[in-house]
Amino acid sequence: MAESPVALCEVQGYVYNAKLGIAGVAAALDLPDVARRLSEDARVLRDRFEEAFWCERIASYALALDASKRQCEVRASNAGHCLFCGIASPERARTVSEQLTSEDSFSGWGIRTIAEGEARYNPMSYHDGSVWPHDNSLIAAGFAEYRLTEVSAKVMAGLFEAAAQFELDRLPELFCGFARRAGKGPTSYPVACSPQAWSAGAAFLLLQSSIGLRIDAVAKQIVLNRPVLPEFLEQVRVRNLVVGEASVDLMLFRSGHAVAVTVERRDGEIDVVVLN
Repeated sequence: MAESPVALCEVQGYVYNAKLGIAGVAAALDLPDVARRLSEDARVLRDRFEEAFWCERIASYALALDASKRQCEVRASNAGHCLFCGIASPERARTVSEQLTSEDSFSGWGIRTIAEGEARYNPMSYHDGSVWPHDNSLIAAGFAEYRLTEVSAKVMAGLFEAAAQFELDRLPELFCGFARRAGKGPTSYPVACSPQAWSAGAAFLLLQSSIGLRIDAVAKQIVLNRPVLPEFLEQVRVRNLVVGEASVDLMLFRSGHAVAVTVERRDGEIDVVVLN
């Protein structure tokens, strides 16, 4: 067992993201010295994080460092949050995405909290092998952060198909991490909350990640970065997407191996940019 204090990998990512976020606020408030200091703090943290947490043996970031700064070499969904926060290097982000969607980590319905084969793995455990929709949505958003939207779409498809097996097509708080079997649905976690707000919100973040949707309100731009539609979706219509005083209706549809985007309505000053 790891001795505390324990430094979790995703906490480093959230601190990194917070420093960059506040640096942006400081720049907007004309506080350049504060912005530079926080940006430099974030850069140093990122470099130290890569050195301390990357683990070649598991092809991922270590779950944590223990009190002696030794790596906890566990393949866990926590590493996906490092992508969500942007602290991962681009090369290692792709490696992490491949590990998280491998057969050991991806049940067919979603990404497990702990990969099959790890010492503490138990598909019926609350945290050590189950699938959490909100956790998956944040990881999918992390994939999109690195333009890996095809991987985001894979996660979205698994959870969509899982939701169809639950009462009212509703994603629960979590479900068991047993591997998907032909003709069988996911195994419910007996005391999972349903409905639960962050599971309900997961559906929207999964779609946003799959189509690479980002909004830059200052630049008055809606950006779709490498949009991908999962196989079960031929088209998606987004109505009344509001940015400031402007709004648009968008239609996304499959066109060969790509996704085409049409602006069906535009009110006010807003640009729609599609990057492939």
